[in-house]
Amino acid sequence: MSADFANLRKDIEMLNDSDADWIHLDIMDGVFVPNISFGFPVIEAVAKYAQKPLDVHLMIVEPQKFVKEVKAAGAYMMSVHYEACTHLHRTVQQIKAEGMKAGVTLNPHTPVSLLEDIINDVDMVLLMSVNPGFAGQKFIENTYKKVLRLKEIVLRRKADCLIEVDGGVNYDTAKKLFDCGADVLVSGNFIFNSNDPKEVISRLKNG
Repeated sequence: MSADFANLRKDIEMLNDSDADWIHLDIMDGVFVPNISFGFPVIEAVAKYAQKPLDVHLMIVEPQKFVKEVKAAGAYMMSVHYEACTHLHRTVQQIKAEGMKAGVTLNPHTPVSLLEDIINDVDMVLLMSVNPGFAGQKFIENTYKKVLRLKEIVLRRKADCLIEVDGGVNYDTAKKLFDCGADVLVSGNFIFNSNDPKEVISRLKNG
């Protein structure tokens, strides 16, 4: 979302040469969220040059219809929204059946307690720390409490599940999120709008 679409290969190669572990791709349909980003041809183009796993976040209605396409495009992790899936467990099973890691995403208003009965079936929970749809939004402070509550569920249920946070991640919020128990942080504008993106990535990751 925050990369230079006219020089996408250049930004991908920068990420390849950085301390980033994954490359996060936001797919938006203009229905589930009020914006449209890009689709499978762009994912395939990124996968062609990426040397890091692709973390694909679907902000779309009926994501279960596109599991095979996401896999074919080169995704490592496919995350779907709790709010967009009527049969979430079935969708998670579909994702895993295709050989991908399965993530479930929660919007800022959605309580983490709703994941109690599926936490042991997912590989990652993505907490949105902004309202999905647009880059560059202000971090929602309640996210820290949500990470703490989710970490308690993960530990109590002995789940093998990562906690990812997306939105408003900078030096200050990153440290607090790690302290609360987050495992994976997504950062866009803060990295790509900087003078030295690789240095920013290194500082975000290593403190």
